[in-house]
Amino acid sequence: MRILIAEDLAILREGLAQLLEMRGHQIATVGDAAALHDRAGAWHPDIAVIDIRMPPTHTDEGVRAAVALRAAYPAVGVLLFSQYVETRFAKQLLTGGAAGVGYLLKDRVGDIDEFVDALERVAAGGTALDPEVVNQLFGASQRDHDLARLTRREREALALMAEGRTNAAIAKTFVVTERAVEKHVANIFSKLGLLASESDHRRVLAVLRYLEAA
Repeated sequence: MRILIAEDLAILREGLAQLLEMRGHQIATVGDAAALHDRAGAWHPDIAVIDIRMPPTHTDEGVRAAVALRAAYPAVGVLLFSQYVETRFAKQLLTGGAAGVGYLLKDRVGDIDEFVDALERVAAGGTALDPEVVNQLFGASQRDHDLARLTRREREALALMAEGRTNAAIAKTFVVTERAVEKHVANIFSKLGLLASESDHRRVLAVLRYLEAA
């Protein structure tokens, strides 16, 4: 993959770049949000890994740059990589109607291979959300009528789908067969009115519906 890293901390930026290069990926880096858009336009990455809090104010520069990047280059995956759960900023990006987004917390990523798996999912148009982000985004939401129709287990399955889990991984978490999870997923699609089509990725659309109700 071609991975663009936007991170102001030089040690973290260069360390992450080296780890990813060792796994055969092409890496470009920038140290501030202002340079992100120009570098993406010139280099055409598959995915951008972006810190939320960057210079000059260290508040929301990164996520605003991520939203602008998605608007200009919708095919580029975006993974927010932060120390903080910023629910307002996350929803601004994740409810934009496009697939290929993620949000991971720096202090909860302990395995580089799992991190690379998350990058690959997002670059391919999927999602990768930290469970803590999912909890804070979705925990108290009951506003969407269609989501209210889901059973407790179906909502739990949808939350795990939002984290980027496969049916096999969800089955392992629930301690059930993969066939049972497939039934839960089919029920989710049906209750959310997501009909099969050649162009729509129903799994991603279901996750986005969940995000929109948060």
